Parts: sequence; structure tokens; C-alpha cells
Amino acid sequence: MNRPKEVLSKKEMERLMYDVYLAEAMMENDYATFNTPEKKEAFIDEVFRKHKVTEARWDTSLSWYSDHIEIYIKMNDSVKARLQRSQKAVDELVAQKYSREQELNRQNMSPSYIPQLYTLGMRDDGMGFSFRLDTAEINKRIDQNDFDFRFDVLGISPRNTPKIKSMLVLEYQDTIMYKTTPVYANQQYAISGQRYIANDTLQQIVGFIHLENRETGNEPGIQVYNITLGKMHQPQPQSLPERQPRPRLRDGQPVRPEVTGSQI
Repeated sequence: MNRPKEVLSKKEMERLMYDVYLAEAMMENDYATFNTPEKKEAFIDEVFRKHKVTEARWDTSLSWYSDHIEIYIKMNDSVKARLQRSQKAVDELVAQKYSREQELNRQNMSPSYIPQLYTLGMRDDGMGFSFRLDTAEINKRIDQNDFDFRFDVLGISPRNTPKIKSMLVLEYQDTIMYKTTPVYANQQYAISGQRYIANDTLQQIVGFIHLENRETGNEPGIQVYNITLGKMHQPQPQSLPERQPRPRLRDGQPVRPEVTGSQI
């Protein structure tokens, strides 16, 4: 298939599409900065200058590839894969930073501190966390008749399931009970801690989540979030780390900018 000289090559077009899509996403997610058509146009012009391409050549190339839909779809898929890899890397960095902050907070807090989110398996992070509540804290924070240790898990690969141990230890005056649940998939988990011995009060509650191997290789860290210890059926959800702006997608594909005159 003969491609006109004024039309960018596939590699040149993919690189430009990638930067244009990122620019579009940045403008959409930062309205305060790009609040006029002139500012948006200037930002896109900077992208064209970076690639040493005129707006007219971008328009011509976009029109030609749109008319050759099979080629355009392949390029779009390649750009989408690159965008997803970039987003994944950003997400991992954000999660790692957040987990480090949570670990520092935990180290500076009392033994009863329970992080809202913890990342297992990251290179510079620990292998898990634990907490311990004495009688005074138990009476202050939970209803001994109806509570649970609840958390969500995200990031476990079906190709290589890690060994993660989760346990709640209930210590009564003369009895110690061990409650555990296997962590094997991306879902919500809950360990019931309701009163098991009538007319007796808990002396101590110990809980932990621990990664017992690092066989996840180079895969992202495993996110443990929405971590709560409290009344059953009433979890207090916490959000995952705020993500960076994500390029716009429609039906799994990056949205192609519409060209109207000089406006991208």
C-alpha cells in the first residue's frame, strides 16, 4: 500500500498519537490550567513542535490512516498497550510511596495501629503488618459481641499465587482462639471475631497479614486495602491511592481527537 510522502510513517504516527492522547488527558483532568481554547491549542502546538510536525501534516496523516482502518486499529492497539504500561508503572510508584508512608506511620504509632492500606511484596517494603489491642482499647474501639477483621486484596496473579497468611488471635482469660482465612484471590476477606465464650471478656486481640514468600517476581505489589477492625457488616471503606490522570478510552480504545480547523 503506497503511503503519500506527506503522511507520517506508522512509527512516527504512533509516537505522536501517544503524546497527543496524553496531552488530551492532561487537559481534561486539569481544567483550571487549560480553561480556554487558546491554552489548549497552545499545549497541542507544543506537542507538534516536539515531534517537528505541523498541524496540517497531523491532520493529513490522521485522515489517511482513518481511511485505512485496519492499519489504524493496529496502531491504536499499540498506543493503548503503551499507555496501559505507563499507567501501570505510575500506579505502582504511587502505591509504593503510599505504602512506605503507611509503614512509617505504623512504626511511629502504638502497637494497636492498623493501616488503611498496605502493599505486600514491594522491594523496599516489609512482608506484612501486625497489630495488638489490650483490654482498654478493645472496650473503646469494638463491640465484643459483633466484630470482624476485614480487608480487600488486589494484585494477586492467577499464574503464581503467593502464600499469604491472615490471622486473628482472641485471648480470653483462660483460652486463646486462633481464627484464620486463606488469602488466594482478589476479593474481600473477613475474619469473624464475635464473642465465643459467654460471660468472659477479651484480654487481648492480635491480628496480622503476612506474605510468606516473594515468588511474585517482578509483578506489582499486592494491595491490601479497606483494612478495618470493627462491627460486622459495616466496613468503613478507604480509597486506594489517588491515581494519576488516565488517558481517555472508549470501548477499550484511546479516544481519537476530533479535528475541526485549528482545534484539536
